[in-house]
Amino acid sequence: MIKKCLFPVAGYGTRFLPATKSMPKEMLPVVNKPLVQYGVEEAIEAGMRNCALVTGRGKRAIADHFDISYELEHQISGTGKETYLNSIRDVLDQGVFTMVRQREMKGLGHAILTGEPLIGNEPFGVLLSDDLCLNDGAGVLAQMAELYNQFRCSIVAIQEVPVDEVHKYGVIAGESLKDGIYRVDEMVEKPDAADAPSNLAIIGRYILTPDIFDIIRDTPPGANGEVQLTDALQTQARKGCVMAYKFQGRRFDCGSVPGFVEATNFVYENYYGKD
Repeated sequence: MIKKCLFPVAGYGTRFLPATKSMPKEMLPVVNKPLVQYGVEEAIEAGMRNCALVTGRGKRAIADHFDISYELEHQISGTGKETYLNSIRDVLDQGVFTMVRQREMKGLGHAILTGEPLIGNEPFGVLLSDDLCLNDGAGVLAQMAELYNQFRCSIVAIQEVPVDEVHKYGVIAGESLKDGIYRVDEMVEKPDAADAPSNLAIIGRYILTPDIFDIIRDTPPGANGEVQLTDALQTQARKGCVMAYKFQGRRFDCGSVPGFVEATNFVYENYYGKD
């Protein structure tokens, strides 16, 4: 069983300024729960109870969220408001949280390498809180963990996107082994539509084998001068095996304002008040 999940949560969230000037974008609430908590709940459901957070300056609210607030607990103790804390109490009871700071923003690959001391030499999940994935069955990471038990290699979650949006994503091409599962031959980070090998875009869910750390160390900066995880995974695919999985569920791009609003409306209409 994969026991650890890494959360890169050091980004600035510039698309949500000025709200994110002093508040981590991962703490933006979709109705009454912050994005990062949705992600942690998904990881815990998948058995990944050790949550490794790669944070940065100005992100202390994330650490505080995954801790007890004695003053708040005292003030609402014995009142009906206590039920509002049920979900985070469950998370705190089940999860173990460790943190390290990413001092400079040098790309997703660099963020994952920063988290190496928290992961060690074992396979692990990676979850990007910007991508909110919802369904009524097993979560995306749980689906991928089951697939890992079969293939024992790195796995990326993918979905089809419109061709005119492929420049926003890492994109894969490969051999289809069966419905929704591909052996990756090629990966390109944010290609132009004319150069994209497909419209199968990588979203913010990964399972990675620990050799990825050494590969990232040897990966030069790529798009935007950043160390791209996609480039490291392309090397891993060439030397060994990387699978891509078209997951079951609905994904919202909460890194954009329209996607965040869409997610909020969907959660309010379908989930709010039903816990």
